[in-house]
Amino acid sequence: MLRKCVEIWDEVRLKTPLVQCITNYVTINDVANIVLASGASPAMVENPKEAGDFARISSALYLNLGTLTGEQELAMLEAVKGASFAGVPVIVDPVACGVIPRKVEMLERLIENSKIACIKGNSAEIKSLAGVEASARGVDSLDQGEGLEQACQALAKKEQTVVAATGAVDVVADYQRLAFIKNGTFLYASITGAGCMVGGVVAACIGIAPQEPWLATITGLIAFNIAGERTARVSGENPGSFRSLLFDNLYHMRGEDILKEAQVEWRS
Repeated sequence: MLRKCVEIWDEVRLKTPLVQCITNYVTINDVANIVLASGASPAMVENPKEAGDFARISSALYLNLGTLTGEQELAMLEAVKGASFAGVPVIVDPVACGVIPRKVEMLERLIENSKIACIKGNSAEIKSLAGVEASARGVDSLDQGEGLEQACQALAKKEQTVVAATGAVDVVADYQRLAFIKNGTFLYASITGAGCMVGGVVAACIGIAPQEPWLATITGLIAFNIAGERTARVSGENPGSFRSLLFDNLYHMRGEDILKEAQVEWRS
């Protein structure tokens, strides 16, 4: 399975998938640059009059609910309709769904209007959506991870999608399989937007392999986390240096690096 992840990653750089992103305003530039560093082409199209048409020609549609404005809400609904019409995979980051009911309502509307390929969030967000009690502070998870595997599986089965929960160990589930990704660094918590950025990378991978959303999601998480590990070894505990060097390390990531450095536990 890891060799398939290698193929997916190298295909991203070879084929340059077009990823439409409607994401939060705090990290929009970082998301655009990390998608570009992965080898894909980002398009931050969020005008409601344009979003639906653009989604039809995209390879993937990435939606982040972090700073959900009224205009973004309209744009997302138009975009998922366009994506559904054209068979374009939709990736959703349900930011703050554990603490803001409006975000849950929005996610439900997105699900009603399209087939979601992947729901990617932190452990508190995923557990909350699965109906499990979790702890969060705004967009940050305070959850300790107990019961996360079961929550991911339950939500994946309920929504018939891939579910990815990020944390000290990332958990990725579909209706019958699980993967645990152990690469990563605590320095992600020292910068804004690490979760938003990895969502864009996952979208790039799913855009290349829409028929394999579970493996594509795992691919994006592995690549991003290896890049983070490499960056931390150079930057030390310096958030500014870490943030800027992260783009460089992901840009230079190749499939052979994933094969050598990935730490993944597979379970079915």
